[in-house]
Amino acid sequence: MTSRPSPTAAPSGDADRRSDIQPSARKVLLAAPRGYCAGVDRAVIAVEKALEQYGAPVYVRHEIVHNKYVVKTLEKKGAIFVDETEEVPEGNIVIFSAHGVAPVVHEEAKRGKLATIDATCPLVTKVHKEAVRFASEDYDILLIGHEGHEEVIGTSGEAPEHITLVDGPDDVANVEVRDPDKVVWLSQTTLSVDETMETVDALKGRFPNLLSPPSDDICYATQNRQTAVKQMGAEADLVIVVGSKNSSNSVRLVEVALGAGARDAHLVDYAEEIDESWLEGVGTVGVTSGASVPEILVHGVLDWLAQRGYEDVETVTAAQESIAFSLPKELRRDLRAEARAAGGTTED
Repeated sequence: MTSRPSPTAAPSGDADRRSDIQPSARKVLLAAPRGYCAGVDRAVIAVEKALEQYGAPVYVRHEIVHNKYVVKTLEKKGAIFVDETEEVPEGNIVIFSAHGVAPVVHEEAKRGKLATIDATCPLVTKVHKEAVRFASEDYDILLIGHEGHEEVIGTSGEAPEHITLVDGPDDVANVEVRDPDKVVWLSQTTLSVDETMETVDALKGRFPNLLSPPSDDICYATQNRQTAVKQMGAEADLVIVVGSKNSSNSVRLVEVALGAGARDAHLVDYAEEIDESWLEGVGTVGVTSGASVPEILVHGVLDWLAQRGYEDVETVTAAQESIAFSLPKELRRDLRAEARAAGGTTED
């Protein structure tokens, strides 16, 4: 599961063993859907539009999405990524990432006299609103997710006194609530569907009256990408997931592939990271990508495989996606003028 550096040349033994597989038996199963989801597409376009509309610099709090290539590309266009809101000079524009932020971050931006563009995925915003509503009704909220993930931090910040993080089924035994009959679960949107439901089942074992959210919090894109990987996993000797290591949904795809029966699975940012030794004895390679991965990186992997005899590509379609989100409303206003009016100075 751990990626290894790509060697300069494949060992001759590996090449001999791979040559035992007839070219006609070598094929690629390409997952569909894969790559950009509507929330990621919206967030990336928001940064690009802000740069076009207002000019550089435009600051972005944390990575706009969890993908190295996307971040580097936007940096070249004039985006400046910061870890904290306080790092943005007064009077400038700051964009909040697709993962969402806690209310305190909005307050920090206001104190810093910053103009803001909120690129939070609408599906994450939905979870935030659910957290606020259940907290107002005095529920204990059990948030299923991974500690330290930006989305979890943002959601927890909506109702910190009511939310308890549950980091997987093994964490259920540690959960304490005020009233076991007034408990609800919410979830990080990018988790494995199977892992989430395993945690929910464990929670229901402790809290039989556990309330579920009004709709699934696992986002449609996460579910669809995992379903496609499950469909091809049993047939694939090797699955290559294109995505960054800090991308939760990309990491989950590797786990789902292995759970579905793939003999081997690896996560790579670029085709150059593929180790040729992974192809030893491999007839069928599955290829997919996380929800924050541009298609150009997938094409790079397909080209790399084609050069090594894997030219036959068959698409495995799990669902059709047509969802699109409108851009943040702030892009329809003159934010630089608003920032100047707030009393700050603008860097040009």
